[in-house]
Amino acid sequence: MDEIPVGARSIRWLKIAAIWFGVGLIDADMVFAMRAQGTHYDWVRLSVMLVLSWLPWALATPFVFGLGRRYPPFRVTTLPAICAHVGAVAAIGIIFAAWSAFLEIVLNPLGQPQSPGPFTDLWRSRLYFRLLISLIVYAFMMAIIYVTESRQRIARQQTEAARLNEQLSKAELSALRRQMEPHFMFNTLNAISGLIRDNRNDAAVSMIVGLSEFLRRAAVDSNRPQVALGEEVEYLQRYLDIQKVRFAERLQVSVDVPAELLPVQVPNLILQPLVENAIKHGIAKRAGGGAIRVAASRSDDRLSLRVYNDGPGLPADWATSRVGIGLSNLRSRLQILYGTGFELNLRNPDTGGVEVLVSLPLGEV
Repeated sequence: MDEIPVGARSIRWLKIAAIWFGVGLIDADMVFAMRAQGTHYDWVRLSVMLVLSWLPWALATPFVFGLGRRYPPFRVTTLPAICAHVGAVAAIGIIFAAWSAFLEIVLNPLGQPQSPGPFTDLWRSRLYFRLLISLIVYAFMMAIIYVTESRQRIARQQTEAARLNEQLSKAELSALRRQMEPHFMFNTLNAISGLIRDNRNDAAVSMIVGLSEFLRRAAVDSNRPQVALGEEVEYLQRYLDIQKVRFAERLQVSVDVPAELLPVQVPNLILQPLVENAIKHGIAKRAGGGAIRVAASRSDDRLSLRVYNDGPGLPADWATSRVGIGLSNLRSRLQILYGTGFELNLRNPDTGGVEVLVSLPLGEV
């Protein structure tokens, strides 16, 4: 058992003393009722006696709570546990009665001309009543222990459940991240092989260098579910550098992210799959290439990310057709991070092309 620091012990005893002093004051309240009825006693001594009579319970409190934790109440089924509780109640009750009798003899609050009587006789006369009070007080303390332990147990279970859910979410995010990397690698290596077949060896080498740097950065950030939007934009730029080697002047990209939004936390690798999807479906198949626009904006407590390409619009049956790996993977990651608190929509703007809109709760700024 861990040793309790001296300061903590002092605070604990101060709390115990304050509680039982309060109980003693409540018990001493009867003095005022007796005085109102015209009874004449030594009120000061009687009040002091009633307050001090609870000293055995104050001293026994740590022991009682320790016993209650060792043998939890309402789950006492073994003989040693039953004997421990019954023995504790009996011992404290006997000491309680003896202490009360001693105080009555010493203080003589009723002002009797002679001693209230022999200690043993006085003690026996107080024993039954004090035992009954002790049983009630002990049961009340066991109830406190039960409620406190139950709340702590529930809190521990909730904490453990939250920890396990967090670990599960991290594992799911990691699995989705690992799913993205082969998908991206396949597309990029396919592009590199195309450059080599076209004898564009310098462009292929530049693309391999860019891919190496991109994957190095991905490995460093793989354990972070969220990053600053500024880092995500920088990460996207590395990806675009690779694609510009492949498409050259056919790919036009503009990124519009206000400086005040750069520190906002967003899911790691959120922009790259959207831009990759825009290049694959909107730019790659067009001989003249096209333009992609990436923008971020804030509306109250929401962050909006938009990726637009001026390529062919979505077909009429796009909502029921198979969604690509990039978008389905991103939707799964957003569900893990935000539950139902996000939006991911594709649409055909009036000006033509395709726009993907992601709306997220605004994170830290």
